[in-house]
Amino acid sequence: MKSSVIRRDGEILSGTPCFLGTRVPGRNLIDCLEGGYSIDQFLADFPTV
Repeated sequence: MKSSVIRRDGEILSGTPCFLGTRVPGRNLIDCLEGGYSIDQFLADFPTV
């Protein structure tokens, strides 16, 4: 069974895809990785993920 960690909900950030159970857009992870951040740095900056 496959489970998604990103969900789109029209009532959360106008439907922007976010990490499940948070208001952190999935795009933030991509932007951080492209900017040279590590996964650990991302998780430290966004502890709700």
